[in-house]
Amino acid sequence: MCTVCGCGGHSVEDAFRAHLEKTGQAGAPLAAHPAPLQSVAIPALGGALHDHGHAHAGHDIHLGHGPAGTEVPGMSQQRLIEIETDILSKNDAFAARNRAAITARHAFATNLVSSPGSGKTTLLCRTIEMLGEVPLAVIEGDQQTTNDADRIRATGAAAIQVNTGKGCHLDGRMVEAALARLGLPEGAFLFIENVGNLVCPAAFDLGEDAKVAILSVTEGEDKPLKYPDMFAAAGLAILNKVDLAPYCDVDLDLYEANVKRVNPAIEVLRVSARTGEGMQAWLDWLRAGLARKGA
Repeated sequence: MCTVCGCGGHSVEDAFRAHLEKTGQAGAPLAAHPAPLQSVAIPALGGALHDHGHAHAGHDIHLGHGPAGTEVPGMSQQRLIEIETDILSKNDAFAARNRAAITARHAFATNLVSSPGSGKTTLLCRTIEMLGEVPLAVIEGDQQTTNDADRIRATGAAAIQVNTGKGCHLDGRMVEAALARLGLPEGAFLFIENVGNLVCPAAFDLGEDAKVAILSVTEGEDKPLKYPDMFAAAGLAILNKVDLAPYCDVDLDLYEANVKRVNPAIEVLRVSARTGEGMQAWLDWLRAGLARKGA
């Protein structure tokens, strides 16, 4: 996973630390993380878990079944777990501070996660337009450019772009720095649009109230089964671009069934940001979340 492949390690962390020190935002002491994330087991159709204790035609290679959930040449499973725990413990300290700050403002924060091109930014722009005068702020994560933040600002909403460079996800420290610049209003919606990536953002708590996994109909019905950790971590899944379904030869019911195979408790909304289909249900979900924060 990301925490041991390098992008979650010292290279990105140290680069961001240097940036914060330059801007006078050096961090505070760090806390401990209880345990590394565990791999997600996907029930087969009919309810039985798929087990790799048998042979597959073509001699397929199945890695990541040890305790660490991944494999690195020359490194033991125990060492991988130690590295992951260390990185996530540092991140969780920042996430806890973010969560406290967001809660103190009675705000509701969502972490929008998906593959690149799923329609996150278009969905977010349409959401902002439909929410009207409700206070809100947006943190945009990408490796490069301010394109998405510029699109958000064009709606009149406050937005800050976080460019991660070679990093493939936002982390708690990046969000803490962004919050310090945003000035989150009381009783606001905070939308965090993560870097387009269905793997690494699943492991990193940003201090959000809920992860929202966005999946477009053009990605294939088996996407939740290929990338289960993200859908297991999410509280809501949005099946986006449903207006394209008639042209893509896809089965929307199968999309939803596969999401629920990974996470039976997840709620799934079918949405088109272009036509407005399903948008009211999405807004209702957001408003219910904000109401729970006491705003």
